[in-house]
Amino acid sequence: MTEPEVVPLDLLDRATIRKRSRNVAIAALIVAAAMGGIVGLVGGPLGFGITAGVVALPLLALAYFESRKTCWMQGTMVSVRAAGTRRVELKQATRLDLFVTDMRGARTVNLLVGGPPKNKAISISLAMYAGTGGRELGVYPLRRLADALASTGDTRALVLSELVVAQLKSEARGDGAPDRPLYRLASLAPQGRMAQRLHPDAVARFVTALD
Repeated sequence: MTEPEVVPLDLLDRATIRKRSRNVAIAALIVAAAMGGIVGLVGGPLGFGITAGVVALPLLALAYFESRKTCWMQGTMVSVRAAGTRRVELKQATRLDLFVTDMRGARTVNLLVGGPPKNKAISISLAMYAGTGGRELGVYPLRRLADALASTGDTRALVLSELVVAQLKSEARGDGAPDRPLYRLASLAPQGRMAQRLHPDAVARFVTALD
């Protein structure tokens, strides 16, 4: 038997991810130098070096692991690699939630999957919107994700599968971003919150009301 196909689930391309990681690294160095300079006024060069190192190293590590982060699905197993590799089997998921994050004017719709084999959680970015445009996960990955969710037989997963299918139908009709289900869901989340969990019942009602 052949191995299930590996389906990439990265919303952003590698060039964009590397650029964002580079910006985080640059910001880390600037902040570390500023903090080190303040402490260095009292503690001298040693105080500067220790403070700069303590501030910079965690942020540089974060930038490095973010530059390596990639997400994919094989069959119904979702995986993400950064510092290490985490895997969650959709058919055994104990958590299936939609989150909307709001950062620097961009809203991202994320599917959070949690459960066995190691009770880990993986966040899959489905779409990112700013203004009346944005970026969405490709048609093929969304189609395969919808199929994988539907195959689990879980009620929560079936609702999310229908949502993804509705998104694909909207794109096929040529609807603009503001008329697509994921954009409309992102718009429902209150402003001023970095991360907002959408209640499953509210998501189910939203999906039921879709054309």
